[in-house]
Amino acid sequence: MTKEELFALMKGQIIVSCQATPGEPLYDRERSLMPYMARAAKLAGARMIRTSSVRDIVGIKEETGLPVIGLIKREYPGYTGRITMTMREVDECMDALADIVSIDCTDCTRGDGLTPPEFLKQVKAKYPNIIIMADCATEQEAIAAFEAGADLVGSTMNGYTPQTADQKGNPNFALVESLAKRLPCPVIAEGRVHTPEQVRKMLDLGAWAVVVGGAITRPLEIAQRFFRVL
Repeated sequence: MTKEELFALMKGQIIVSCQATPGEPLYDRERSLMPYMARAAKLAGARMIRTSSVRDIVGIKEETGLPVIGLIKREYPGYTGRITMTMREVDECMDALADIVSIDCTDCTRGDGLTPPEFLKQVKAKYPNIIIMADCATEQEAIAAFEAGADLVGSTMNGYTPQTADQKGNPNFALVESLAKRLPCPVIAEGRVHTPEQVRKMLDLGAWAVVVGGAITRPLEIAQRFFRVL
């Protein structure tokens, strides 16, 4: 699909995040369970999946035939972020045929000394046709990422960086609304979206699409919400 076709496909939709990393209940070292989660999401109406790791990108595309926003979570000494932090992870996503590659564009410490915009420019130079989703925490980060070549931006990291740690709780509706007004690219609402009503509100505020993950595909997190009332 072209970039325009992908954007048209996701407009006004829910993108289901199907991810499991080592230490989580649904992570299996021998085989990936995420294609089954993605199958359920497709049956429910999902038109696009967001996932982490090469095996899940490949497995979900084979199982569902849906386009995938791919990323690689990997920790490096000297880096405080872990979402597609180096060209190694970008290469892996591209080799796995991710339709869109998600990259951490927060003002986190980078061991290579680059700023996120500088890294995005390197990625675009190597892969001129890559479609990049910038995972951001603040409006300033999202604007800088767009100006550096990001094709779409997400509120993914809001509440999960030191600068935004006080913004946990409800989804950051104000951030998404402001980004939708200021940027000419698709703005993807992501982070702490737990109810259909919150999805609807994000779309009404201008979000191009909404990523929902834990509320759909993380049974432990879902169960914990119920058990907290006890």
